[in-house]
Amino acid sequence: MTDDGRQDMANRPDAARELNGAGRLDELCASVLEEHGCPSVSVAVAEHGEVTLARAYGWADAEARVPATPGTPYALASVTKPFTATAVCLAADEKLLQLDAPVPLRPLTPEAGRAAPTVRQLMQHRGGLAAHYDFHYGDSDHHRIDADRYTQLHRRPGSAFEYANLGYRSLGQLLESAAGQSLDRFLQERVCGPLGLPGFHLGPSFPSGPAGASGSCATARPAAVRYTVDGRAYPPQCDSSHPGASLGWATASEVALFAQSCGSLLKPATAAAAVDALPVNSRLGYGLGWCVSSGDGPEIRSHGGSMGGVAVMTAFVPEQDLSVAVLTNSTGKGARDEVVQHMLRTLVPGFDPAQITPALPASSRTSGLPHGSWAGSIRTPDADLPAALRVLPDGRAELEVADERATGRTSASDSFDLLGVFPVQLPTADALLNSPLLALELRGGDGHLSGTARAFKDGDSKGLLGNLLSHRCELSPV
Repeated sequence: MTDDGRQDMANRPDAARELNGAGRLDELCASVLEEHGCPSVSVAVAEHGEVTLARAYGWADAEARVPATPGTPYALASVTKPFTATAVCLAADEKLLQLDAPVPLRPLTPEAGRAAPTVRQLMQHRGGLAAHYDFHYGDSDHHRIDADRYTQLHRRPGSAFEYANLGYRSLGQLLESAAGQSLDRFLQERVCGPLGLPGFHLGPSFPSGPAGASGSCATARPAAVRYTVDGRAYPPQCDSSHPGASLGWATASEVALFAQSCGSLLKPATAAAAVDALPVNSRLGYGLGWCVSSGDGPEIRSHGGSMGGVAVMTAFVPEQDLSVAVLTNSTGKGARDEVVQHMLRTLVPGFDPAQITPALPASSRTSGLPHGSWAGSIRTPDADLPAALRVLPDGRAELEVADERATGRTSASDSFDLLGVFPVQLPTADALLNSPLLALELRGGDGHLSGTARAFKDGDSKGLLGNLLSHRCELSPV
């Protein structure tokens, strides 16, 4: 172990020389951790089915001064999704389910003219469900969010991309019903076992008992403690209603090997379908659990993940048979992004960060709505809440919901005529839990406004990361 808490494992000389020569990986990681206040980063490179470099820097547990090592498991956040998608595709190959069969949502909420989304559409984030996340910290049984109440169609399935954890929740439930076993067990036995990744785990925390005591992990190792952007530790337990979207655990080496080899489990046609990506932006599409680059440069298949105390990413370059994984234990994405881009620039000729950035086009114009007033409701699971919106002449709008009023800046995009964030607290039990802000995404049509009102919290600089709750909103002119 070095003085800065870094440990590494024996590396094949080629990858290590390339990254530590012109790449200067050690120096870069040390400076990035300090610059971004990130406790640790674990990195791995796999080539042709073998891990050729695996290193860790900083502290897995900053308070106890436990160094991160290449064997330290990290929470994966949304990098869990490619694991779940691979399991679903494998189940399709075994005829346990069909990719183009409709998925009855829980609860089933049929709407006029809207068929149920298919398995494929849910994996592509085109199932018509809205963005959602809920996290419950510690082992308390206090109020928990019932995600069934948010599993409702906000648009026609197949019509548009919207990143939806609830879709992967439904996929996990479908797979468990079809396979007759838990998603965690299916991933252990049918995906990670055959790929030689015995340490993968799905759950609210990484098992800390004797090896094998949990019935799911082949080894028992202390996992990286998760930290807020200002260095406060999250509780070890973080549960969620969408485990198949967010609650994976693994080492960087296991993630890199998975990214490179998961397609080998599938029939050729299914493996090809997994990377047949519909466009998200001009450089990137989303397939069945993978972002896939397009345009100039080598094809890169990637996925990132972030939640409270987690920022991670993996990327696979098929033409080089090379994959990388970068895992950090901080909510801030700065350290992750710098290390990922440094490694790919060093190892992949022609790499462009846009090839792994699934951002939607930024809002680039002011609201096109005329100055005036609208009134209607926000449909929450508890009740329809009265809402009033007044568009002001200076790029702002005033929003009133259930007797709480606030003003916010507004903009517009190609998809929405009004976008805005307001310091308005929805008075529902779920929103009061940890979602103090309200974002509006509204489009006009026939003189009316319709879209989504999202209760959320902006980061974790105070307290812990909150929940994102989407509600339909409909307003008429007054």
